[in-house]
Amino acid sequence: MPTDPDVKSYAAPPGLLEGRVILVTGAGGGLGGALATACAALGARVVLCGRKVPRLERVYDAIVTAGGPRPSIAPLDLERADAAHYETLADAVRNEFGRLDGLVHAAGLLGERAPVEHYDVVTWFKVMHVNVNAAFILTRALLPLLRASEDASVVFVTSGVSVQGRAYWGAYAASKFAAEGLMQVLADETDTLTSIRVNSVNPGRMRTSMRAKAYPGEDPATVPLPERVLPPFLYLLGPEARGTTGRRFEAQ
Repeated sequence: MPTDPDVKSYAAPPGLLEGRVILVTGAGGGLGGALATACAALGARVVLCGRKVPRLERVYDAIVTAGGPRPSIAPLDLERADAAHYETLADAVRNEFGRLDGLVHAAGLLGERAPVEHYDVVTWFKVMHVNVNAAFILTRALLPLLRASEDASVVFVTSGVSVQGRAYWGAYAASKFAAEGLMQVLADETDTLTSIRVNSVNPGRMRTSMRAKAYPGEDPATVPLPERVLPPFLYLLGPEARGTTGRRFEAQ
């Protein structure tokens, strides 16, 4: 296994992702949007995947205005999508690019902060579906395109509550434990047999709408912007991370 750089302070060289095709879910959100923009600035053709088209369009416009490669918009509601929606997305990527070099699962639902005894059952199922089931279905649909790449990377966004569960984090914590397990299973299945590597990154505290919902009394000015936590993601998506798989990285 190669020696990793200090991924928390990794400085991505210009053109790191030149020519790579990278799909980011939740690309209209804080972390997903920041990561998609950074990937495009490093030369990647980014597929912006998310539920709200106006938000995706804002990221699209920002990338084009900055002079990055023109991205693609792939609307997908992970909560309500059926099998046909996933296959349509995979077909669109296949027809336009013929392969996929990177997949980042940045989309996610917080749900509610409540004790298990009082946790709403419908909310529990929604969070588990978006954070785990949808990530599995999308990865499964895109695996043939990832195999077509000479150097593919799948990155799951994880959390501090996926290592040690905490009271009142309910479905969100359970889903992140499950996503970590999915990452490890997929990494073991693809290791040595394919050019695909699979890892997870815990971004830590970020100034996002999800964070504001989880900590409504927190001063957002005291929380880092999503742009501050991108180095490990960029490292894992780039060629320097070849051979690194089945691991969890901390961004802070």
